[in-house]
Parts: sequence; C-alpha cells; structure tokens
Amino acid sequence: MPSTSRRALLTAGAGAALALAVPTGAHARERSRPFGRFGSPGARLTPRTLYVHPGGLGDHTTVQAAVSAAVGAGWTLVLAPGTYRETVAVSPARTDMTWIGASENARDVVVVYDNAAGTLRPDGTPYGTTGSATTTVQADGFTAHWVTFANDFLRSDLPGNSGTQAVALKTQGDRSAFWHCRFLGHQDTLYADSTALSQVARQYFAHCHIEGDVDFVFGRATAVFAHCRFHTLLREDRTDAPLGFVFAPSTARTTPYGFLASRCRVTSEAPDGFYKLARPWVPGSDPTARPSLVVRDSVLGPGIDAVAPYANMRETFPWQRQRFAEYRNTGPGAEVSVPENRPQLTAGQAASATRTAYLGDWDPRGTLGR
Repeated sequence: MPSTSRRALLTAGAGAALALAVPTGAHARERSRPFGRFGSPGARLTPRTLYVHPGGLGDHTTVQAAVSAAVGAGWTLVLAPGTYRETVAVSPARTDMTWIGASENARDVVVVYDNAAGTLRPDGTPYGTTGSATTTVQADGFTAHWVTFANDFLRSDLPGNSGTQAVALKTQGDRSAFWHCRFLGHQDTLYADSTALSQVARQYFAHCHIEGDVDFVFGRATAVFAHCRFHTLLREDRTDAPLGFVFAPSTARTTPYGFLASRCRVTSEAPDGFYKLARPWVPGSDPTARPSLVVRDSVLGPGIDAVAPYANMRETFPWQRQRFAEYRNTGPGAEVSVPENRPQLTAGQAASATRTAYLGDWDPRGTLGR
C-alpha cells in the first residue's frame, strides 16, 4: 500500500472525513449535539467535565489545552469528533482522568502526530523512542473510551535513519484502562510501561484494535488485553520474513506478571508466516529483566509463523529463558508442529493466568466500559 494511502488510513476512519472536522454523514448531529449524550459546556455532566471541539464549540480546541486546564484529580474530557494533530502529556498529578470520544466510535476521534525516535527536536537532538510518543500518560487511574491514539510517521519520512520507533501511546500509570480504543502506528505503536523499574503498573485494554509491525506492543507494564485485535502490517522497506513482532515485553524480573492476551485475535496484511508472535526485550536500563507473555484462548491467523513463533532480540537473552507461554489458542498461526517452540501452560497454570490474578484488587470494569 502506498505511503500516502497508509497515512490517510491512520488519521481517518473508513468513510470518515476527519481533518479537523467531523464524519461526512454526521454534520447535522455535530451542529446540534457535538458531544452526543455526554452533555455540553452549558449542561456539564459534572463540574469537573471539560469539552474539546476542534471548531470552537467546546471549552478548548485542543486536547492538551483541556488537559492543562484540568488541574488536580477526577476530571473528564469529552472529545468531539475530529483529528487532533498534537502531542499530549498527562502529568502524574492529574490522577483519575477520563477521556470520552463523544460519538462512541473510536474512528471519529483521532489524536495523532508524526514524531519518531530519529526526528530532531528544535534543539537538534533526537526525540528518542519515549519522546516520540503522540500521547504520554503518567497519571494513575487514567481511562479512555472510544479514542484513536495514532502516530502516522512513515519510514520514508527519514530515509536512511534507523530511529524509526514511533509511539502512538506511552502509558505509565497504574490502573490505566482503555475501552474500545484504537492504537495505530508501525514500529513501537503501544508502549505499556511504568514510571520506574520498581513500580508495577497495571493496565487493561478491552475490545481494542492495535496495529503495527515491529514490537508494536512493548514495555514492562502488567497489562491485560481482553477481546482485542492485533493487526500486523505490510512493510514497504522489506520483503523478507520476519517483517516484525507483535509483542516485545520487558517485564522486570521481580514483577510476577507481564502481558496477558485473552480471547484476542491476530490478523495480518502480510503473507502467511511473515510475523513472529513475540520476542523478549531486555533493555540496557534493566539487564536482569525477564519478559513475561501469555497468549490464551485466542485466534492466531496465518500471518504468524506457527513453526517458530518466537525469536530473540539479542542472542544473549534467548526467548527460551523468558516467561513465554500459550494456552488453548486456535487458528493456523497456533498450530503446534514443533512443541519445543511453543511452550504451553497446563490447566493448573492457566488458572493463574487471568485478569483477576494479573490486576489484583483493581477491577477496571466501569459502567461505560461494560
């Protein structure tokens, strides 16, 4: 797919014309009720609700302006349909913040930018992977419903530059929940992390769409993915396998749980067998990391290499020494032809690979998310 077409898909849902506007078929509703069933500046859901509208019908025209105005805990931001081309940072002090896509369709509300690790800051230094994030959330208790987080950087934007990591969302807070959201990018799309090596950050992703190519779900968070779709992309810059990896956890050795994908799907634009399910990331900042991943009760499409679904990022940290396992997966990409390449949980072990075990005393299921 041509780069220009790919970028257009990143920032516009199917059939949508979002460029700081609204979906084509929704103009009348936008004029009369731009925030749907979630109130308005004249009839707020609560005193701590702010409304964002790119055309000026809300309290703020950008998401970051609303975040900056929401000082303290417990704010709700209702986002009208539109493309918000900006970077956004939610600081640790802004706890228990909620973002709601007003149309209740994540395709209509897109927060997007195009920084990459190799992109230069105004001072001439590169952003790096962390600095490339379109949205960074450091606060505990963050929740988002029906929002697309995207990074539409393309490798062709920086020819010859190896800094092609381009994060759509970096989330570091504990008790972070995402419902019916989309995460769009290429390399390093979703960075599920914590604020410190010693800090356990529990995160929950339900009914979400996550797509990319290289390590596009990565980090050291304790993250549960339920009923999500992971979609692997074609790459214009290479044609040989593997084109990439879905997961790259970097779980700290002392953290009991890493990534859990339960009742999910893995689909692909690429040829059969051209993607690995995962590889372990042992970062220089934590050479003792022992990445953890469980994929269970999920459908793995033919894009996953069923014979050898795991690979090493570095030979000094082989995947076999990490905490990788599967349980009751189905589909062409889940076929077990070489058992030693596909560690499986026993039924007893699977009893501990659940949302409750991973998240402990935190139940993320709220009224909007159910």
